[in-house]
Amino acid sequence: MTEITQSDGTWVLDGDALRLTPGRDKNVGLLRRTLGEIRVPLAALAGVSFEQGKRAGRLRLRLRDGADPLLHATGGRLAEPHDPYQLLVESERHGVAEYFVDVVRDALRLEQVSSGPVTEYLLPGPALPLSVSAGDGTASFDGERVRLEWNWKTEDAKAAGGARTLALTDITAVEWLPAAGLENGCLRLTVRGAPADVPPKHDPNAVELWGFKKDPLMALVAAAVQARLPHPAAPADGAVCGGSAPVEAAAPDRSADGTEEDHDALLRRLRELGDLHRTGVLTDEEFTLAKKAVLRRM
Repeated sequence: MTEITQSDGTWVLDGDALRLTPGRDKNVGLLRRTLGEIRVPLAALAGVSFEQGKRAGRLRLRLRDGADPLLHATGGRLAEPHDPYQLLVESERHGVAEYFVDVVRDALRLEQVSSGPVTEYLLPGPALPLSVSAGDGTASFDGERVRLEWNWKTEDAKAAGGARTLALTDITAVEWLPAAGLENGCLRLTVRGAPADVPPKHDPNAVELWGFKKDPLMALVAAAVQARLPHPAAPADGAVCGGSAPVEAAAPDRSADGTEEDHDALLRRLRELGDLHRTGVLTDEEFTLAKKAVLRRM
């Protein structure tokens, strides 16, 4: 087990996954605090990096396209305090951060994780049930239905229609947009048969957001819904949801006779692990965990 602990949070490489726990520092965003600990399988990672700064550095995880419903629903628009895949590192801990990056990269190489896109979500999304109040309404989701309720700030014609209950089977897409400059943000649900070009202020299937503190929490609702919609890259009956071209999942290594990861390849990997252990790259505990993972495949 390898870990780095900062006031911003703690990251731990534990076997075949990373555990990301937000810190209690006042600068930790509300979304990260609400999400709590995230378990990221190594199979979901495309890479890891460390960027040094004068006062603090930054660890960053890059996830494979399509692995995380939160990233898909937000389109990479989460601001720094709310991004769970960044960790601020104090200057005196830069060496530890660099070592952490090396260990994670070694683990990715040993597991032969592809950095390419995936056709199914590898993270489960936020826990349910979920309810968030922000902007001109409240959005609640129980896994089967989304309920939208309005407040006194809602535009009159939109509020006159009353609360909305949308079955998940009627929702074809969801997105979260933050407020930017003079443009308001929104949580928008695309509903089968409903017009898609209505401004959020008047759209009964959208919550308008004005850039206040709780706006990022609406991204959790978007992620929870997204996690239960068909994956946009998953083939279905010869077609692909959303009209995108199919994306192939990374294929396992195969030997000449078609069996997955032949015996010789696994023996070579064990020898590589032994070399890394002897040269001090892997600790005793890390070597034992990695060796067990290889032996399980044999």
